[in-house]
Order: sequence, then structure tokens, then C-alpha cells
Amino acid sequence: MSEETLAAVEEIVAKGDDADDVLRAVVAVLVERGGYMSAAIAFSEDGELVPGPQAGTPAARATTRTPVIYGGAEVAELVTDGPADQVLLGRVAELIAEHCLVGWDTRGVPWDTAS
Repeated sequence: MSEETLAAVEEIVAKGDDADDVLRAVVAVLVERGGYMSAAIAFSEDGELVPGPQAGTPAARATTRTPVIYGGAEVAELVTDGPADQVLLGRVAELIAEHCLVGWDTRGVPWDTAS
């Protein structure tokens, strides 16, 4: 991921939009500009990872899982399929951390990844 991609993520987060919109935009930018085949966020709920927003098409190869930490607790994972740049992915995880706290309990309804 380039510094340009990181700047785009920073701009998305700085806008202060609804957390849902921010997270959807971040995974889209990682795919559209960051060289990733896919990007997704999985939220930690009751000790399990629950699928959240995603973009792109996961390939049948290894993925990079970057923990999203807030207040010392893992609140989500950023899952990417592409360059394993842990420094920049770690920064993205830091930027989105507070947007992963909104109580993403979908009450059993799967995320609509098309929107």
C-alpha cells in the first residue's frame, strides 16, 4: 500500500461520517487504490469474529490479518488479500479502531456487502 492510499484512508476517517460509511469506504479504497484483491473487516463479538464490510474478491491464497485494537482490546480484524505491508496496515487499523466500536450487532442479519 502506498502513502497515497494511506492518505486517502486518513481523509475518509477525518470526514467524520457515519462509522458504517467510513468502514465501507476504507475497504473500498484498499482494493481500488492499495493493490489489494480484497479487504474486509471482521468484528469481535462475544469472542468470535463476525463478518463486516468487505470489498473485492478474496483469492484462494494467504491473507493478512491485522488486529484492530481499541483501549487494549481487539475489537476487530482488518483482513486483506495482497501486499503484506504490516506497518501501513497497522496504521489503517489504528485509524479505524474507534469506528469498529459501534455495537455492530446485526441481530443475525448478514452484512449487505453490495451497498
